[in-house]
Amino acid sequence: MPSLRTALFQSSGRPGSVAGTVELLDGAARRAAESGARLLVCPEMYLTGYAIGDDVPRLAEAADGPAARAVTEIAVRHGIAVHYGYPERDGDLLYNSAQLIGADGTALAHYRKTHLFGDFEQKWFTPGDEPVVQATLDGVRIGLLTCYDVEFPENVRAHALAGADLLLVPTALMHPFSFVAESVVPVRAFENQLYIAYVNRTGPEGTFDFTGLSCLAGPDGTVRARAGRGEELVTADVDTALLASSRAANPYLNDRRPGLYGSLV
Repeated sequence: MPSLRTALFQSSGRPGSVAGTVELLDGAARRAAESGARLLVCPEMYLTGYAIGDDVPRLAEAADGPAARAVTEIAVRHGIAVHYGYPERDGDLLYNSAQLIGADGTALAHYRKTHLFGDFEQKWFTPGDEPVVQATLDGVRIGLLTCYDVEFPENVRAHALAGADLLLVPTALMHPFSFVAESVVPVRAFENQLYIAYVNRTGPEGTFDFTGLSCLAGPDGTVRARAGRGEELVTADVDTALLASSRAANPYLNDRRPGLYGSLV
């Protein structure tokens, strides 16, 4: 059964400087590839910074814009898939988006955050309306969410029912919400029997103070890798043999009784 070595790049990049952030990403991709990783996951709004305020319209780009092409070159150069968050412009609309680029430069999946958090996001962004976006990489079925999305159990369950093995969740988790990274994410992984790569920004940025604590949580509820509070690259395996044995031992999806849940929606 395939396994997927995954690198989590906990970093706030260089807020306001896409070029500076892309340079950091290039170094992280090289180190991740040298460690044997096949996938590198970056935080929410990684390319531009999160606390960019009125610069959102200026820094937002199309999904195939110059920044996307720069990331594609990095993926191909180092032979590693790259997942990153960025502000997307589509006509007059702006989205808090994330994109997965394959090691061969193919755009594998693109996701627009469906649940916007706080005044800043609700002011600038339009919520996405496609809840389940997935792709396959090295035999592993990958789903995409962003930050606040993972705090809604319905979102994660929808991906589990659609066959996800691994959820990529770039985030901008700030104080005082560390418990999301420490407790909520591992529980989501366990109750849905999948892996979650939760990758955060770090340190102060504008009025925000990001908590770090990025993690790869496994289907058994344990954290396979955990970053600290500063910039860090951590690597762990998405072990599909463990995934299979954990699903056999914890058959939540098979034991569901959907007929009882109609009142929830």
